[in-house]
Amino acid sequence: MDYRRIATEILHLVGGSSNVVSAAHCATRLRLVVADNSMIDKGAIEEVESVKGVFEAQGQLQIILGTGTVNKVYEEFIELGHLDASSKQETKNAAAEHQNIVMRAIKLLGDIFVPIIPAIVASGLLLGIMSALNFMNSNGFIEIDTNGFVYRIADLVSGTSFTFLQILIGFSAAQAFGANPYLGAVVGMALINPSLQSAYTVASDGVKTLVPVIPGVYSFDWVGYQGHVIPIVIAVGILAATEKRLHRIVPEMFDLFVTPLVSVFVTVLVTLVAVGPIFSWAENAILFVIQALLSLPFGIGATIIGCFYAPTVVTGIHQMYTAIDLGQLAQYGVTHWLPIASAANIAQGGAALAVALKTRSAKIRGLALPSALSAFMGITEPAIFGVNLRFVKPFIAGCIGGGAGALVCALTSLAASGTGVTGIFGILLCLAQPVQYAIMFLVALAVSFAISFALYRDETTSKSSENA
Repeated sequence: MDYRRIATEILHLVGGSSNVVSAAHCATRLRLVVADNSMIDKGAIEEVESVKGVFEAQGQLQIILGTGTVNKVYEEFIELGHLDASSKQETKNAAAEHQNIVMRAIKLLGDIFVPIIPAIVASGLLLGIMSALNFMNSNGFIEIDTNGFVYRIADLVSGTSFTFLQILIGFSAAQAFGANPYLGAVVGMALINPSLQSAYTVASDGVKTLVPVIPGVYSFDWVGYQGHVIPIVIAVGILAATEKRLHRIVPEMFDLFVTPLVSVFVTVLVTLVAVGPIFSWAENAILFVIQALLSLPFGIGATIIGCFYAPTVVTGIHQMYTAIDLGQLAQYGVTHWLPIASAANIAQGGAALAVALKTRSAKIRGLALPSALSAFMGITEPAIFGVNLRFVKPFIAGCIGGGAGALVCALTSLAASGTGVTGIFGILLCLAQPVQYAIMFLVALAVSFAISFALYRDETTSKSSENA
């Protein structure tokens, strides 16, 4: 394979090096930020050897080349264009400058929550395993020594990420906002400090302590923020703004002492007294609306979410969904959102698989088959952008299949013990309901596959039919 020729063609079709603001790559995609989108010839890029799809997302032109190919093409690309190698984060930052305020906010949520997913996956998977073992133990299928050291350590680890979730969010949010991440962690610690009443205890017994700010006029709850996500993010945003301001005005000889102290104190004070209660209410309202939608009779709400999940991936809005998952996990102990996301991902894979089996084009088959397998593993971008959205009808079939799978989720009350893993391996987060998950998987796959297979036609076949 001539990687230099591929890079040369791509560079020419994106308008040359003068039109490239930054370039980076991930495991499968060449990520470009360009100055003028009108200079891009997407159709011609899709015809370049090894290119499996082209799409725009998060302010970037993303060209799917595949593992092992993308890094070699990238090296030739930056050499030919005399470009400086950029990190993926630098490219994201450059792309963000072209986005509106809503998309920037969504990107920020993604930057905060995506890095902590591995920790949540670890605890979530172990919680699922523990839940399955406890179910089998209580029903006499197996016998487990719950006092054994292995069981006790597993039980300890399984709840750790969720118990201290606010600290993880504080650290990650501080990095995203450009603040000291350790101060962000301190803010997270302060908001779940044992000196405060536990939010879980207050929720169960309804008794909470009020601290007067203006006696007889305004008081705030002396309650921690266990079970909350968004208030921690807002608090760290305040921390970042305060810290940056202090760095500018505090003399250097006092900066090390004054800035951390004042930043953390002011942040926690403002959060507990005013900001926290407001955003806690807002977060609870959002979760209530989502739960109400999911609770609509006959699975109507879940079906709607399942149908429209894939279109939100196209727009990039899906980056905020981890916050919904974490919010549900924190407040309810499980998330009903993740199985629906899994159904949508599986359905897009099923639609792409139908294209792979029906097409007569070796190139389309070579793209559609691995894209379908990727979607079954939970990574849908190759299937959505490289195949389904390109031919439209398979994408619609995938949306319908996602709705069908989501309907099964609603009717069986399917829930996950964690987040971050969908598709085939998503069953590990639903070990208490493996049969329901398998049914959802099969329904989403079958419906999307059948509709896509029935509707898809190779472009040459369609044209021949029209001429006939």
